[in-house]
Amino acid sequence: MARIVNKINEHWEFEKQGKRTDISLPHTWNAEDGQTGPELYFRGVCTYRKKLKRPELAPGQQVYIEFRGVNSSMAVYMNGKELARHDGGYSTFRVNVTDALEEDNTLEVLVDNAPNDKVYPQRADFTFYGGIYRDVYMILADQSHFDLDYYGGSGFKITPEVNKESAIVSFETYSVGEAEKIVVSTVGAGETELVLETVDGKTYGKGSITISNVHRWNGVDDPYLYEATAVLYRGGKAVDTVTERFGCREFRFDAKEGFFLNGRHYPLHGVSRHQDRLGVGNALTREMHEEDMDLILSMGANSIRLAHYQHDQYFYDLCDEKGIVVWAEIPYITVHMDTGRENTIQQMKELIIQNYNHVSIMCWALSNEISLQGVTEDLMENHRILNNLVHEMDRTRVSAMANLFLLETDSPLVSLPDIRGYNLYYGWYVGDMEDNDEFFDEFHQKYPDTAIGLTEYGADSVIALQSPKPEKGDYTESYQALYHEHMLEMFATRPYLWGTYVWNMFEFAAAGRDEAGDPGKNHKGLVTFDRKKKKDAFYIYKAWWSTEKFIHLCGSRYHDRVEDMTEIKVYSNLEKIVLYVDDKLFAEQEGQHVFRFHVPIHSVHRIKAVGSSGDTSFEDSMEIAKVDVPNPLYFMSLDKVRNWFDAPRDNEEGREGYLSINSTMSEIQATKQGAELLAGMMSQMTGKTAGGMGEGVAIPEAMQKIVARQPLRKLLQQGGMELEPEKLQQLNQILNQIPKATV
Repeated sequence: MARIVNKINEHWEFEKQGKRTDISLPHTWNAEDGQTGPELYFRGVCTYRKKLKRPELAPGQQVYIEFRGVNSSMAVYMNGKELARHDGGYSTFRVNVTDALEEDNTLEVLVDNAPNDKVYPQRADFTFYGGIYRDVYMILADQSHFDLDYYGGSGFKITPEVNKESAIVSFETYSVGEAEKIVVSTVGAGETELVLETVDGKTYGKGSITISNVHRWNGVDDPYLYEATAVLYRGGKAVDTVTERFGCREFRFDAKEGFFLNGRHYPLHGVSRHQDRLGVGNALTREMHEEDMDLILSMGANSIRLAHYQHDQYFYDLCDEKGIVVWAEIPYITVHMDTGRENTIQQMKELIIQNYNHVSIMCWALSNEISLQGVTEDLMENHRILNNLVHEMDRTRVSAMANLFLLETDSPLVSLPDIRGYNLYYGWYVGDMEDNDEFFDEFHQKYPDTAIGLTEYGADSVIALQSPKPEKGDYTESYQALYHEHMLEMFATRPYLWGTYVWNMFEFAAAGRDEAGDPGKNHKGLVTFDRKKKKDAFYIYKAWWSTEKFIHLCGSRYHDRVEDMTEIKVYSNLEKIVLYVDDKLFAEQEGQHVFRFHVPIHSVHRIKAVGSSGDTSFEDSMEIAKVDVPNPLYFMSLDKVRNWFDAPRDNEEGREGYLSINSTMSEIQATKQGAELLAGMMSQMTGKTAGGMGEGVAIPEAMQKIVARQPLRKLLQQGGMELEPEKLQQLNQILNQIPKATV
């Protein structure tokens, strides 16, 4: 009897803290409280129940319940009997319920996302949504079937190896029960009967085919996929079938020239993606996954870092179909746990076994920013085990790591995997934008034979916040756009970077954050959490990466402007922009990517930018208005509106020869009184930045040098100490009493 698969998402009962409700799956109990800050965020145990009738079964037929994603630990019961447990919230897990079935059944799933010391992730800058947040299926399988118990895989492994114009495609199958033969057929590439071997009650099949004139999977330009179907025969009948898609391609990383796909230089223009959205949490529909993919492709990206865990199989399918190169990783993140080793091994096995056939995946990443609280021998050993595991399980891909920007480049952790990236936030959390350039130049000079990429970078912006004088830490859409302008210019002159990944494509939930008047979120996304609005920074990437012609006027949300002469900025991939003010020609400009015009304003004005490509014209328009008083909605807090346009700022310069809040950290630390003052202030700041991720972190010497040259005022703003103007003034007055150290 052939396999039968039915989705069982409807008619579940959900119980949280004694309260019961009827729900449908996918579902998370943190869809709201996981997005509104730390106070209401519930982490604990909840219960899901479903009534099931015993299906009609042929002799020997087996019944499995398949869970595509349950976060983060679960225990499965049938009619009060515990059948299985699973730790790890992002992978497929199946339970054989056959022997526990009665005529009428109650399936009960206890789900736990409470903190513990053995299941990753436990500390990270994103919300750990609890719930059965992906689809659930009932599978009826013949007594002989492709293995459903082995780490959630399909039991069918496909390994293509390209050699010039042809490819050898190797097939491996894993099955249970008797099998007289297994036949694999491919669409347009013939079929083969596998050689079978039975070991300890399981059957292993191996075979291969050769594809002449192979059609390569060639990224977004030509993401061609083959399809293979494995059929298991018992008693002369086909009793189980599995179909998988695969692609044929070659890739390599060059330390000097970057990433190559099928022999051609193919820089990875990447974004990072979390799987949640506003009001939904991580319980996404297929349509939501498709919308995410469409937005990413429309910006011109060709690679995605699927962070920081295994994503939905459907999204990996989309990446295969659309030609997206994928960085895949497990949630071994932020803080190493000596008691979590087995969980990292399990999650890596599940990631690889369940996703091996996805042609889009180029690497298996061992961890992310795991060195936040230092590198211990147990941490190193855990990584050596994972690195060896990756190579044992998959010789066609590479191991990878995303390193915390605090990690010294000579750490043995950096050189452990095949490739590595750094997560750098110079120009946001610390330092200046140009420090990113300096970091990579120094790294490449010191390690010229080491492949390096930029796996995270970004700046937060709340879309309502605007400024004509943007600066680091102001959370404005304006600064975020400037930041990404610089980063793209930096990439263009460093071809050795094998890939770069914006953090993040979309805003996402981070329950520990409380920033910019919008708690519970990370605002680094180029698109808002609800996917409704693209920030200006989205369009600078489109200008560099996309071939779809367009014009975008920046600052459309900066309507009320106090300056007499305002900057009108245009992002476009056209070569010439014509600007109209109040329907009159103002200026023309030729260039690339960014076009800047300085326009005098005195009332309400209509701004229009126009360009053309061939016979097709493009335009964008907006309205701006001259005002006398800054719009308070453009600032982080209505209580802190101040005139950003007076320079120097009142009472911030202080007395000549004395410290002020504009003094650098090194200037202040050079005095005994200043150093004591700073020590007290810094202790209050470390738990606030990035949702508390800075707590207990040791700052390496290289980073200390960068911090030392930062003005105190900017560091306070960035570090989460939102001082009232009066307190800021008081602090400045205290510093004004401390003479600067003499050289």
